[in-house]
Amino acid sequence: MTVRPRLGICVSGRGSNMQALLRAAQRGELLADPVVVFSNHLDAPALERARAAGVAVEALESRGYASRADYDAAVVQCLQPYDCDIIALAGYMRIVTPTFLNAWPGRVLNIHPSLLPAFPGLHAVEQAWSYGVRVSGCTVHFVDAEVDHGPIIVQRAVSVLPDDTVDRLAARILEQEHDAFVEAVNLVAAGRVRLEGRRVLIEPE
Repeated sequence: MTVRPRLGICVSGRGSNMQALLRAAQRGELLADPVVVFSNHLDAPALERARAAGVAVEALESRGYASRADYDAAVVQCLQPYDCDIIALAGYMRIVTPTFLNAWPGRVLNIHPSLLPAFPGLHAVEQAWSYGVRVSGCTVHFVDAEVDHGPIIVQRAVSVLPDDTVDRLAARILEQEHDAFVEAVNLVAAGRVRLEGRRVLIEPE
């Protein structure tokens, strides 16, 4: 019997991308089993949505810790009992430290609403719209010690329309994020991802 990878999901807010992963799991379309949803906010709406889906939840406020590394050490300790094979940062609005990354080396994924390396950091959709690009999109990448920097697993392009507003563009990008995140998790869960330097090579099925 094949053992399926165990997936932990980290969120900060409403958890739209988390919901996409949980829905894919409920449909039998995710090759990993979501075992825990973690938030850095005790009142994150995503936590109630995870509970409703039957997934364990954990939360830990970051206030009161001397450093990011100290907080991440507490997060790692919180998640260790769930024995996660893959961690998906699904709208987790914190910069994780090596303390976090070393707990799951090469197994932490993040989704970002731009075609990296363009427009990293906060307000990526607004950055792209203001810059006047004709094409934007989203990126799922491995997380490394730099912000929005790690090797790219999946990208989806979204055309910027002449009458777009930031909100309309963001909504269309978010639709692509949902599919891209599921695709990326499945590739990693299936063991089809191989790294050559920064390049992610996808092995055939």
